[in-house]
Amino acid sequence: MLNAAPDFELESTGNKKFRLANLGKNLVIYFYPKDDTPGCTDESLQFRNLYAEFNKIDCEIIGISRDSIKSHEKFKEKLSLPFDLLSDSEETVCQLYNVIKMKNMYGKQVRGIERSTFVVDKEGNLRKEWRGVKVPDHAAEVLSFIKEL
Repeated sequence: MLNAAPDFELESTGNKKFRLANLGKNLVIYFYPKDDTPGCTDESLQFRNLYAEFNKIDCEIIGISRDSIKSHEKFKEKLSLPFDLLSDSEETVCQLYNVIKMKNMYGKQVRGIERSTFVVDKEGNLRKEWRGVKVPDHAAEVLSFIKEL
């Protein structure tokens, strides 16, 4: 039995609101720690470079972090990202998807987003999740999974 993905609505780049329930196509949601950091830049570029392939199979991509829309707009423009980034500054959606974790950074414990990716199908069902994502080849692995749906 499939589980419904938690519905949400967040502010999005392009001066829009994104609502999961309104999508009606397959969706990749990738949660990432921070705009314009090395791992997050690499991950976003991977999804950008494969975006046409995702589109061919009726799949949209969104990135979510706690950064502001202003920060997202700059990051999106800098990398020429063809998909929207959503701001979850209140951590509402991060809590729904349970991606806030205690992490070690420079020997200190800090609360942050654990790099995670979720695939939601056209009917709104959660089909797969990756937690503690390692960036190399991740977007290709996600694409390969969606092609099998």
